[in-house]
Amino acid sequence: MKITELLDIRSIALNVSVSSKLETIDTLIDLMDASGKITNVKDYKEGILKRESLSTTGIGEGIAIPHAQVAAVKKPGLAAMTIKNGVDYESLDGQPVYLCFMIAAPVDGGNIHLQALAKLSTLLMDESFRQKLIDAKTPREFLDIIDKQEALKDAQEKNGKMNNFYRVLAVTACPTGIAHTFMAAENLTKAGEEMGYPLKAETNGADGAQNILTQSEIDASDGIIIAADKNVEMSRFDGKPVLSVSVTQGIQKPKELIQKIIDHQVPIYHHDGEEMVENSTSEGVGHSIYKHLMNGVSHMLPFVIGGGILIALAFLFDDYSINPANFGKNTPLAAYLKTIGEQAFGLMLPILAGYIAMSIADRPGLAVGFIGGIVAKMGCTFANPAGGDVNAGFLGALLAGFLGGYLVLGLKKVFSHLPKSLDGIKPILIYPVLGILIVSVLTTFINPFVGAINTGLSNMLNSMGGTSKVLLGIVVAGMQSTDMGGPINKASYVFATSQLAEGNFEIMAAVMAGGMIPPLAIALSTTLFKNRWTKDEQNSGLVNYVMGLAFISEGAIPFAAKDPLRVIPSCIAGSAVAGGLSMFFGCSLRAPHGGIFVLPTIGNPLMYALAIIAGMIVGCMVLSMLKKPLKEENC
Repeated sequence: MKITELLDIRSIALNVSVSSKLETIDTLIDLMDASGKITNVKDYKEGILKRESLSTTGIGEGIAIPHAQVAAVKKPGLAAMTIKNGVDYESLDGQPVYLCFMIAAPVDGGNIHLQALAKLSTLLMDESFRQKLIDAKTPREFLDIIDKQEALKDAQEKNGKMNNFYRVLAVTACPTGIAHTFMAAENLTKAGEEMGYPLKAETNGADGAQNILTQSEIDASDGIIIAADKNVEMSRFDGKPVLSVSVTQGIQKPKELIQKIIDHQVPIYHHDGEEMVENSTSEGVGHSIYKHLMNGVSHMLPFVIGGGILIALAFLFDDYSINPANFGKNTPLAAYLKTIGEQAFGLMLPILAGYIAMSIADRPGLAVGFIGGIVAKMGCTFANPAGGDVNAGFLGALLAGFLGGYLVLGLKKVFSHLPKSLDGIKPILIYPVLGILIVSVLTTFINPFVGAINTGLSNMLNSMGGTSKVLLGIVVAGMQSTDMGGPINKASYVFATSQLAEGNFEIMAAVMAGGMIPPLAIALSTTLFKNRWTKDEQNSGLVNYVMGLAFISEGAIPFAAKDPLRVIPSCIAGSAVAGGLSMFFGCSLRAPHGGIFVLPTIGNPLMYALAIIAGMIVGCMVLSMLKKPLKEENC
């Protein structure tokens, strides 16, 4: 039976003034009597007071639900009342009551009053629902609010699951889509459960979007949390409250973000059909640029990783003695692998530029940025349009991506006053033609300057030897442990990736070694020094062996969050040792991911493994010395 079928409009009173619990009960009984549900007021009141004598029906949160099952009730019913200034009802939490429901159940009505009580109690745990009832202006509005909320609840129960309705939704995405994406989703989901607000999180990971939000879920929600360091598809959220934050905040502050949605402290998002327009001004310029860069990097990585590993395999399977000058393509298998790898690897710069531009200007920016990246890769100059004179490289493609994105935004503004009938030709004619032409001219103009910077940097790195080379390895590897996947970590990683395009493979090896150390050092410490860690931490440490070997630094985040002053410096020390030794041993890496699983493709693999082991041991020992043994009961 529906709650609204039990509640007669004559039994609803709003903004009532009462001074005591007894007066509250008397008023509710009068309302119940007005609907004709009881035959004897005196007997019904006696049943209500008898129930109150067992324990108060003031259940807390400003709610009271007095009820009785007596012979004086001829038909099951409800009465409801809102109290303007609240009343002392001797509630369980000691707080005033502002909202009352009284239940009347006949003695032969089975457990209907218990069913109604259970349903009411569940619905009333929703703070916004309670507030809507208290703010209702008329009995009819009061009934409509209940009817809508009950319909949502019944739909959930009918389908046997809660995911038909979520008050809060989330989308999580990090540049690599490996760890932060799923950690943020997990923390937001758990926080929602703890707070009593069902939450569904869509993950935009390396394998694509999972647990995708449906339009019906979006329409029914109170708002959406976008915890991402790269852009996600936003047009579906038009007209809904959207809170945009970094993926790190999704991990570290899930309850705070959820509460903002619940408290309606989030601006409405509007999508104009072409680009994302966010009303939230909380995102700074720095984070915006970082997000656009990471969007390009995340789309570039599969090309670099796939192409880099295929090229490395070509050298692994080739015969150097056949023709040293053609090493990598001496045998048919090696030649095939290297050719395919080079084609995939060669797309990294256009892909980087294209997706930076797309992040800035949405789809119209993709082609413009992509062509800008090709012009940078070719090294075109006005003196030699065919290219080859300069090496603009990674930096040139990066600048071309930003130029292309902001250029398209400018074109959108310039042509925004054209008649609506011409809207269809802008993204397929005006933006690509003018955008590609202008970005090509601009990129061609800056190529010589960027090329000079790139050449100078490459010469400096290539001339490094001995101490300076080891020092560089110490710095870039140590940066990997500074914020475990955050901006400093990513800056080191992007620098190493950029050097792959220039043929400097040793820096990437040092960076990956440094990134593997944090989870490995923690895992080793939880194994060798159990008295420093709780049982849960020891169990999590086992998982960190796998995460570390797979080059997933984020496995250390939960430990670093609990004890940053000990964990982070220890991991930096271990990473620095691993990176310095990798450089010292001359280890090289063509693929920017994979961890221990690409060890056969690494230059000087045995010494590389030794560098990682040394860094893991140093990190473990420093951490274990800094941490104090726990009390026996906590171990």
